[in-house]
Amino acid sequence: MPPRPPNYEFQEWWNKERLKAQGLLSPSTPQPSTAGDDASDSVAIEVGTPTTPAAAGKSRGRSPRQLSWLLLLRLHSSASLLASLPSRLVVLLRTAGRRIYTSNSRTAPASRLYRLIRAFLVVAILLLVLELAAYFKGWHFSPPSYASAEALEFIYANWLMIRVTYLAPPVQTLANICTVLFLIQSVDRVVLTLGCFYIRLRGLKPVAQIDYGNQRELDGGNAIDVDEYPKVLLQIPMCNEREVYQQSIAAVCAQDWPRERMLVQILDDSDDVEVQHLINSEVQKWQQKGVYIIYRHRLIRTGYKAGNLKSAMSCDYVKDYEFVAIFDADFQPAPDFLKKTIPHFKGNADVALVQARWAFVNKDENLLTRLQNVNLSFHFEVEQQVSGIFLNFFGFNGTAGVWRIKALEESGGWLERTTVEDMDIAVRAHLCGWKFIFLNDVKCLCELPESYEAYKKQQHRWHSGPMQLFRLCFSDILLAKVSFFKKANLIFLFFLLRKLILPFYSFTLFCIILPLTMFLPEAHLSAWVVCYVPGIMSVISILPAPRSFPFIVPYLLFENTMSVTKFNAMISGLFKFGSSYEWIVTKKLGRSSEANLVAYAKNDPEQSVESNIHRASSESGLAELNKLDLTNKAQKAKMNRIYRKELALAIILLTASVRSLLSAQGIHFYFLLFQGISFLAVGLDLIGEQVS
Repeated sequence: MPPRPPNYEFQEWWNKERLKAQGLLSPSTPQPSTAGDDASDSVAIEVGTPTTPAAAGKSRGRSPRQLSWLLLLRLHSSASLLASLPSRLVVLLRTAGRRIYTSNSRTAPASRLYRLIRAFLVVAILLLVLELAAYFKGWHFSPPSYASAEALEFIYANWLMIRVTYLAPPVQTLANICTVLFLIQSVDRVVLTLGCFYIRLRGLKPVAQIDYGNQRELDGGNAIDVDEYPKVLLQIPMCNEREVYQQSIAAVCAQDWPRERMLVQILDDSDDVEVQHLINSEVQKWQQKGVYIIYRHRLIRTGYKAGNLKSAMSCDYVKDYEFVAIFDADFQPAPDFLKKTIPHFKGNADVALVQARWAFVNKDENLLTRLQNVNLSFHFEVEQQVSGIFLNFFGFNGTAGVWRIKALEESGGWLERTTVEDMDIAVRAHLCGWKFIFLNDVKCLCELPESYEAYKKQQHRWHSGPMQLFRLCFSDILLAKVSFFKKANLIFLFFLLRKLILPFYSFTLFCIILPLTMFLPEAHLSAWVVCYVPGIMSVISILPAPRSFPFIVPYLLFENTMSVTKFNAMISGLFKFGSSYEWIVTKKLGRSSEANLVAYAKNDPEQSVESNIHRASSESGLAELNKLDLTNKAQKAKMNRIYRKELALAIILLTASVRSLLSAQGIHFYFLLFQGISFLAVGLDLIGEQVS
């Protein structure tokens, strides 16, 4: 059979569409027609501007052959994906087996929660064996008699009596309590979402009285004198930030603000001497370019980030500054960051904090970063924005915010008593009567953790710290001279509902009670609690990130999977367990490249730091980058880990799914099955960055 002649018509259309997508072809550019060797199989295509207004509003028509080829291409890609699934599954199983085989090294001591989960796992397996034996004997149709002489029949009959009389009632009571808590938290989320819709519908947003961007007052029209710019202190606390120190320093030094009206503090807590020298040399480089920048290094790292900031604020020259902007080491503010945030303090003497939103440079890097983007998008778009508009209060995010130094001092300054110093100072400032402003349209680039290990440690700190703070400041809230509404909001909504109840019911309901109800059928958990309400809440949570809708099911499963980490952290912080005060710097990979800074500078040709950014990205140059590569290669190879709590819960959920299959509970079976697979993937560290 002779080969099919090439389809020049489709190739011409494909090339044209690709050029248009790249911006290299305008609709009005005429294109030459193409003809193949066989005139009967090729048709000339004329590309030009539509001759009629009606045609201009419509996309150009495609021939049936073009549509056929496009459909065939998509079918081919789908078939290729399906054909590759077996091989991908084999690779996945081999990876899982290799990690299980090599997981006996560096085994940490078993935690209290892990010992409880392990005991629950043993009981679940024993109960499944008993239920399987009863199923094959037909006892699920006719229960055995207590008077039977057979040992297994006697055991099963007494088990039925024990679970009906003693076990099912307390489990059902706990299930009802968790269901009520789940509904209360769901109502809170719905109310926040409606508040966000109202803000968008009415176009509500903070308005500044002065516009430094145009350097003209809104009401006058006269140019702003340099002395009218308030003096701003910019702080970058960091610790062993080898991957991101250069780009963060460059981003802060590139601020479009009078140089004599700002001072940059590099607050380095690094214990790596080489990293100290690299950061110090970068600071000296910017000093030579005329930027007012200081390098500070503490010999003793007490109080972690809070101690670092507290030490920096104790300098004598700080009293000459009115505001302080704080950026973590992986954050890259745009050059106009100060011009968009500082004006909101003008005429608002009671405003203590202006917080900007985070934007993520690596949100599409892997599944883990996509799911984090969903969570944080809801946090900023809904929780922070609604609280800022209607309550003038929200938790400070620890970075990408500008504080009035007077408010920091009156609120007691930075304290080292918790691992969430940002939330601590925000609560104390709120109790002192200060107000906060959240700017949803001002974004600051940063980086998301790409490995599950880094994300797990970050979430542990974020959920244990609030419980430490709640335990410490509960009496202060009750005694504070603020309205009853503010006290109720702090205690019941800010702390209890969103920081304590949420991880408690999500772990207890979906990881403990649901498997228990499979082995105790007398205690029932409705399908709407298991499936429908969580599905609706997932849809609501994903609304601020609509491009993530294809990941709605993984998001629901992953959030339930993370509940074990959040629950463990919450308990540790509430009862002062050893791991509650653990602070581990979140690992960064330097995804926020200096190319972003160059793009910022190109947007303003008159900005004098443009050449400095180009020189900074070249002078620090090849020598240091090559040295960094050699250092990284010399380090011990990093490997993915095994997480025992997640693996034990995976086996529990899969065991419960088998039991639900015996009872023909459809929705419960599918939920337990997929949730168990999700726990299994996380327990084997198959989500996020793969390094081994």
